[in-house]
Amino acid sequence: MTALGLLLVRLVVGLLFVGHGTQKLFGWFGGYGPKGTGGWMESIGIKPGVLMAVLAGLMELIGGLLLASGLFTPIAGLLIVLVMLGASFKVHIKNGLWITANGYEYPLVLISIVVALDLIGAGPYSIDAWIN
Repeated sequence: MTALGLLLVRLVVGLLFVGHGTQKLFGWFGGYGPKGTGGWMESIGIKPGVLMAVLAGLMELIGGLLLASGLFTPIAGLLIVLVMLGASFKVHIKNGLWITANGYEYPLVLISIVVALDLIGAGPYSIDAWIN
């Protein structure tokens, strides 16, 4: 059962990050693409906006794919944690903890999940397990 639980967590969190990455990179799933996301990033002081949107999108997409598949899980965790720390410190932390006030609650949960997966391992239903 533990193996299925790890697989479930990896798939849900990983695929959600894939979705967020494709929002930034391609405008899919209601996203704004590099220009729209980049414009917003520039409006909050992250410059150059389009480049940073593409980098964040790539980190989310690649991190999400790696996490979902269980391939190079520590690298997936690092990519996701870096993006979530950036979002937390640039957007959310000034609003306090709770998500209802656009706080850092949700990024903190995601960081905790991926760090826990890095510490526990991806489980037997992962590419990491098959190549080791």
